Amino acid sequence: RCLLKMVKGNIVVPEEILSFCCNGLQGSTSPPRAREPGEREEAPGAMASPSPARNPTEVQMSQLVLPCHTNHRGELSTGQLLKWIDTAACLSAERHAGCPCVTASMDDIYFEHTISVGQVVNIKAKVNRAFNSSMEVGIQVSYEDLCSGKHCSICKAYATFVAQGPLGSKVRLKPLTPQTEEEKIEYSIAAERRRMRLVHKDTLKDLLTRSTQETELETRDGSGAVPAEKTRVESVELVLPPHANHQGNTFGGQIMAWMENVATIAASRLCHAHPTLRAIEMFHFRGPSQVGDRLVLKAIVNNAFKNSMEVGVSAEAYGQEMSSSPRHINSAFMTFVVLDQEGHPRTLPMVAPEPGDGERRYREASARKKIRLDRKYVVSCKQTEVPLSVPWDQSNKVYLSYNNVSALKLLVAKANWALAREKEKVRMYTLEEDKFLSFRIEMSVCIAASRAFSLLSNLRRRHEWDSHYVSAELVQKVDDDDMIYHVVSQKLRHENKPQDFVILASRRKPCSKGDPYVVAFRSVTLPTHPARAEFTRGETLCSGFCIWPESEEMSKVAYYNQAMPGYLNYVTTNVAGLSSDICSTFEACEKFLLKNKEDLISRLQD
Repeated sequence: RCLLKMVKGNIVVPEEILSFCCNGLQGSTSPPRAREPGEREEAPGAMASPSPARNPTEVQMSQLVLPCHTNHRGELSTGQLLKWIDTAACLSAERHAGCPCVTASMDDIYFEHTISVGQVVNIKAKVNRAFNSSMEVGIQVSYEDLCSGKHCSICKAYATFVAQGPLGSKVRLKPLTPQTEEEKIEYSIAAERRRMRLVHKDTLKDLLTRSTQETELETRDGSGAVPAEKTRVESVELVLPPHANHQGNTFGGQIMAWMENVATIAASRLCHAHPTLRAIEMFHFRGPSQVGDRLVLKAIVNNAFKNSMEVGVSAEAYGQEMSSSPRHINSAFMTFVVLDQEGHPRTLPMVAPEPGDGERRYREASARKKIRLDRKYVVSCKQTEVPLSVPWDQSNKVYLSYNNVSALKLLVAKANWALAREKEKVRMYTLEEDKFLSFRIEMSVCIAASRAFSLLSNLRRRHEWDSHYVSAELVQKVDDDDMIYHVVSQKLRHENKPQDFVILASRRKPCSKGDPYVVAFRSVTLPTHPARAEFTRGETLCSGFCIWPESEEMSKVAYYNQAMPGYLNYVTTNVAGLSSDICSTFEACEKFLLKNKEDLISRLQD
């Protein structure tokens, strides 16, 4: 092809080379080879093996870690990794949007391992869900050792990107249709993660206000404490074209890399060693930065705990004169540890905060540590690793609500449900997994989905159709979407006492067309309602309703339950057809819905 371009450019090319080039492009002009007896003719493309369908937004990046990417220990710089993560995620977002995109926020990132020089970083990014003008991109990072063939996960991250049109205008995004089971799960839970991001700022402000009042400065002897001011770092960076995208906006990953650099210096000044970044808290970009800006980066150690420290970092943009008022670009909080030769965290010196703002940052860091632990403990771990009854308090209410709804959506999105029984309009399905037997029971009901949602989310009325419920007392109304009930149920077979539960009920309206109404239930622990001698305390890990509108007056109502060991005999008896109790209960649910629909119509007519 290059030779043909040279011909067009009036460059003389020998005729033999030109003839070879043309024959190579068009196929050999020699006669075809005669087939041997019994030899079959190959079908066109027979050598090509079919490849599985791939998500059109998926981007895969593989980077060989070179010495220029590493720190003094020969480990990949976290700042460099953040740049690669942001680049891969941005490319995935732009594949879906078809236009330039900018980083709006990044969720918590926990780094599980370090990566050494000579190893390969594999990054896979794809859009999980598109909303109006923003989209969530899921990123998975792993490393590969080329010599041993070992693969290991590094981190999983979620980033939000915003599509931008001409002059920075927002672009309305086309919806994304998930195909695989994994994509359907991520698509469903993305709406819940978005909800958590939107309330993150208010939740943090509320928690910090209460924690600031309760937290006292740690008692010190004063001899070993390092003044926080000694860890302060300030650095300036000039934004050049290589640091920006084709619109001239600074890459979010580049800003994160610069912030990680000054945060590492601040952490080093406290411990006089080389720290390792373990986590970055969820953060948002407040505004754009362009080529020519001067970015001033500031960092200071806010608090040091026994084995970790929090470093606060901020980035401000100035114009050429540096005399104009700064534009706040971003603030972040990073957690560092110092590892010994065996890879164990070392004990860190204490921090002595400056009066005023220093003490405020110190107390807020303590509050943020609790929030990070709650968020990691409840949100980040696998559903099967979460204790059944997590203690409920104001600091973890958002994350428990998230876990409650996302666990139900995860169960709904499973692909291996098998039809076990069908009785008239009621269909019962089961899902067998390693540790759980789950069941789903569904039917279509002539009622508007919004009305069914309102009736089924009120546990105080459940005894009207579910004979297993004796009573349900509303203990705490957390907000319009989350409520805590104390439920008393009938005695189980072979039990001489009734059961009671403390249940968090979380309800969600559809985020977009095609989404169901959701009512999720899980057990929590309340200090005001401990286990009592007259009851057997029961627990539920994951259960609830999903309601899909089929028309204006018709809905598909489905109930899901991840059966606990105490209920397995009851569930399997119904699945095997030896009892119809579950189907009968659901038929009673239908009658309850239809009766209350008619009552509503009568009241409206009156």
